[in-house]
Amino acid sequence: MSQQGPILVVSTAKRPSFAATLDVARLFPVVESGWTDAARAVEQVQPAAVLAEISGTNAAGLAELAVRVAARQPYLPLIAIDPQNPVPDNVIPFFQSQVPNAQQGGSDRLAARLRAALRVRSLHATVMRRLVPATPMALSHIDPVRDATVLLIGRGGAYPALSVALGERTGVVGALSIEAAAKHLNVRDIDGIVLGEGFSLRVVDAFLTVLTEDARFRNLPVVVTAGDLAPAYDLPNLEMVSGDAVQVAAIGLPLIRQHAFEAHLSRTLKAIDADGLIDARTGLLTPEAFERDFASAIYQTQQRGGGLSVARFAFDPGHPRAQFDGARIISRLMRQMDFGAAQDDGSVVVVFAEADLKSAHAIARRLSSVMRHTSHGQRDMRSEPIVTVATLLPNDSAKSLRSRLQDDAQRAAS
Repeated sequence: MSQQGPILVVSTAKRPSFAATLDVARLFPVVESGWTDAARAVEQVQPAAVLAEISGTNAAGLAELAVRVAARQPYLPLIAIDPQNPVPDNVIPFFQSQVPNAQQGGSDRLAARLRAALRVRSLHATVMRRLVPATPMALSHIDPVRDATVLLIGRGGAYPALSVALGERTGVVGALSIEAAAKHLNVRDIDGIVLGEGFSLRVVDAFLTVLTEDARFRNLPVVVTAGDLAPAYDLPNLEMVSGDAVQVAAIGLPLIRQHAFEAHLSRTLKAIDADGLIDARTGLLTPEAFERDFASAIYQTQQRGGGLSVARFAFDPGHPRAQFDGARIISRLMRQMDFGAAQDDGSVVVVFAEADLKSAHAIARRLSSVMRHTSHGQRDMRSEPIVTVATLLPNDSAKSLRSRLQDDAQRAAS
């Protein structure tokens, strides 16, 4: 695999054992450095990725290296091998020694982890090249509490602790069964999975196998707290953790943040392809593009006949994460002929083309039901949108229809 620069290996040893992995995987050239020269090597070598062997004696060196790496553009992956302590936010942990026979060999897993990170770097480079005017966009701009969503699956005693540990740092969707988890994966933008207790090894194995076989989920970060799994899984961002809930969250969050960054870059490319009419954060139209399309849709409907309805999903304006998650769910699930936009008042307005009032209510209820099970970075903070629907009348204008929708929303709120 070719990349945009060499791989920098940082270690106290002359040549750490994992460096041979890069040769076998044909990931080269490889430049080796000690910890005293690591920060300077990042500037001089301009690597495509950095792999650092971590011990208890160089934690301060890792923090300094992480700061230097975070400033590089495009995204520069920094993978810490066998960290013994929590790592900085932009450092991807990788553990060579996991549950015996849990996965393919450590060398194959490291190469897969590195390739997955390099794909994010390539995507970032593409966005930087196409974004006009040039706008700073870095991993540090991704706030997991605001931007990422984790699917927590479990039903054992550790589930409440995991829910709290994850919910304090990112958005969480809970699932008490594998079947419920599968539904969430199909209707939501998920940035990582934490699989807790409460399932047999056979069920866990089947679930991981399904993730492996579905290209949509293969690169998802997956943290599994169950042990003794024998088969190999082609999941580059899979980690098996036997620690407490805080350790699970600390190991999973850097991978989750990287995936949220990748998803944001993908939406940005779509926005570029749409000439800036799409909001890269939500996937819906920008407010300006929405107002133009809304007025045009009303005019055409009145000229040609047919139906048109509008729904307003009102979220708590004090918790913008709820509006963000709702907008992303709507963007993913709404019909191709419908369109919507996030509003400054904390709501999301969606136009349903060729829909009467009854049909619009049914669509809005389905969308709202999906939103109901997401928490938003704070304990027990959930998305419960107030939904109001209005349909186009013969003498309506865009202004009058929006005004009636707003009046109905105020009555519903009171």
